[in-house]
Amino acid sequence: MVDFRHTDRRSRPLLRTVVGEVLRRRRQEQRRTLAEVARDASVSVQYLSEVERGRKEPSSEILAAVCDALRIDLADMLAEVRQDLTAGRATVLQLDPARVRRAAHAPAQPTRSGDVVLLAA
Repeated sequence: MVDFRHTDRRSRPLLRTVVGEVLRRRRQEQRRTLAEVARDASVSVQYLSEVERGRKEPSSEILAAVCDALRIDLADMLAEVRQDLTAGRATVLQLDPARVRRAAHAPAQPTRSGDVVLLAA
């Protein structure tokens, strides 16, 4: 169980949020539409939109496909993500404090085979 009382008080952005911001920025710099990039990456427009908005955590395969569609190296995209993180340009997603308190005090639920477990850092 995560003890939220001992976490750093500074707000930290989620990685998926920064990745999405970088992908959107690069797509817009190229003056390309979501539909064009999604088609070239073989993903749905809806999924790419959610990745850009930081709502979906893309797999490494999806990231590679989107980077290929944008004609950028995955390493360059990740370097830009790092730069945004260290320069403090990244958007911070805040969790509702009541939800954080409930999560911190909720009893652990047993998992069943096939259950998906999400861990937040």
